[in-house]
Amino acid sequence: MIGFLSSRSPDDSARFLAAFRHGLNETGYVEGQNVAIEYRWAQGRYDQLPSLADDLARRRVTVIVAPESSPGALVAKAATSTIPIVFHVGVDPVALGIVPSLSRPGGNITGVASLNVEIGPKRLELLHELVPSATVIALLVNPASPIAEALATNAHSAARTLGLELHVLHASAERDVDTVFANLRQLRAGGLVIGSDVFFNTQSRRLAALAVHFAVPAIYQYREFVEAGGLMSYGGSLTDPYRLIGLYTGRILKGEKPADLPVQQSTKVELIINLKTARALGLTAPITLLGRADEVIE
Repeated sequence: MIGFLSSRSPDDSARFLAAFRHGLNETGYVEGQNVAIEYRWAQGRYDQLPSLADDLARRRVTVIVAPESSPGALVAKAATSTIPIVFHVGVDPVALGIVPSLSRPGGNITGVASLNVEIGPKRLELLHELVPSATVIALLVNPASPIAEALATNAHSAARTLGLELHVLHASAERDVDTVFANLRQLRAGGLVIGSDVFFNTQSRRLAALAVHFAVPAIYQYREFVEAGGLMSYGGSLTDPYRLIGLYTGRILKGEKPADLPVQQSTKVELIINLKTARALGLTAPITLLGRADEVIE
């Protein structure tokens, strides 16, 4: 039995679950036929994760999957030192203390790491390229995330290099999001960089709508934000890491040890621009920027 510990909600996870199941299928496992999955959903609330992880550990599932969340990986690791764990995080798992080494993770945990903190400054640069007249930029982070401080530090450094004034704003619950956009107006921020976070992933549609409503050019990591009407995204795909953790989960079910499975690194990134949103905001995307885009939504 697989224990699936997600920071998301089931309502916004269909495509990612499909990718995870695809990875499982590649190793010969099909949910409902030869493997069962116990799902636990934190629905964007990190404070729920420890009790959910403890519950899965008490049930003695065969393997715990902690996708797309540094907090999820950390609480799963704290919940058990014997049940195998497969994680996906958007930060260096060695720096965060999840594993001692990428090539030799050791212990009962391994997984997939994708670029996140490292490319945060690039999102600020891309937004500045699209909106060069904006001298005040805001960065939105979730203070409950273990990578919030690193995101802010890197963004401040990039802002100084670009000669921009940067304000860091916080949101960890739905009620905080409205306050953030009210603060943007008071700060006269000409752009918003949304720091990568599972809570913000669950709010992609709302964040995109508010950014357009308040006429604030915004950039996020994942394409879901742009598909929901957001202006721009720069980051990796979420579906590929889910498939990879599905593969690792299947290999562990077949008897392989997490300690023998190196942490995989997903390094592919894509730039997506929503031209319809750009026009609504009165922006003209430079030809040089459009030429570098992996996808342009008309």
